[in-house]
Amino acid sequence: MYVRRVELTDFRSYERVAVDLEPGVSVLVGQNGMGKTNLIEALGYVATLDSHRVATDAPLVRAGAASAVIRCAIVHEGRELLVELEIVPGKANRARLNRSPVRRPREVLGALRMVLFAPEDLELVRGDPSERRRYLDDLLVARQPRFAGVRSDYDRVVKQRNALLRTAYLTRKVGGNRGQDLSTLAVWDQHLAHHGAELLAGRLELAAALGPHLTKAYDAVAAGRTSAAIAYASRLGDGLTADRPALEQALLDSLQERRPAEIERGTTLVGPHRDDMTLNLGDLPAKGYASHGESWSFALALRLAAYDLLRSDGIEPVLVLDDVFAELDGGRRDRLAALVSDAAQLLVTCAVPEDVPDALRGARFDVTTGAVSRA
Repeated sequence: MYVRRVELTDFRSYERVAVDLEPGVSVLVGQNGMGKTNLIEALGYVATLDSHRVATDAPLVRAGAASAVIRCAIVHEGRELLVELEIVPGKANRARLNRSPVRRPREVLGALRMVLFAPEDLELVRGDPSERRRYLDDLLVARQPRFAGVRSDYDRVVKQRNALLRTAYLTRKVGGNRGQDLSTLAVWDQHLAHHGAELLAGRLELAAALGPHLTKAYDAVAAGRTSAAIAYASRLGDGLTADRPALEQALLDSLQERRPAEIERGTTLVGPHRDDMTLNLGDLPAKGYASHGESWSFALALRLAAYDLLRSDGIEPVLVLDDVFAELDGGRRDRLAALVSDAAQLLVTCAVPEDVPDALRGARFDVTTGAVSRA
């Protein structure tokens, strides 16, 4: 799989730009703030319908424009697919596949499989659990696009259930009758347990499959200085398996047990949206104990593990390294280059070309404000 062409209209800093790419290595060179990462962000949006930099779509639209458009031509197994996305802040985004409209934008997921490593990924190790949950869920969708629907359905149920819990909380505060609210809540418990069990099972299976790849990737990046491991951490307890009926029942039991606390706080306290993933270096948790270099290597290993897992599934994703080499010492740079040099398509961004190892000197593109040109 590779991106043959990407066109942006009113996306971030670009009024209009088109870039023709090739298989193999492409290096985007430009000073900070010139728009290298904006191009990468647009490709990431095609792959995930989300930005790795901001939580909302509004910043993606160029100042003064009403909407932004991304067009991406993707070649996979000799066939070309054109994905078009229109981002309209405050309204529903629109999507087209081979110039035909689709009912929902998420129907384009899977057209582009991409693994992106960016400086923001340090938050995978040091940040909140939400960052690690997002990592797992994005990889789930990359492996099996149907999980986009599972994820959406689960998020919708949690949102509705939280609204009912807030109503019950406010009613309780004024001393009213909350029986009707709790009766309605029981219906949403069933929905949460059903969709939550599916999402949780997917995450458990993914974490188990990812573990060996993570250990191998960290060993390669850090030259065997210590071992890295991951484990899924559910609020339901340890020892869970991907048995969907058992998970559904466990969620229902936990919802019933935590009902008083949920009403007291006005929010849903049970479900995979409260879970985490533990990251360990040797016998210690990476968060709080890993040095800056170790944290950076762990974050990079998580992305490389995702890349290797997709390849083991028979998926050859596009690999993107956004401003990575400037943060690595010479040894790590060379080891990373050796690991990724055979990628079907590798996109590298940098401010200083000398930061990129010789093994990854492919096609070069110069990025200046609002423009990209082949060197």
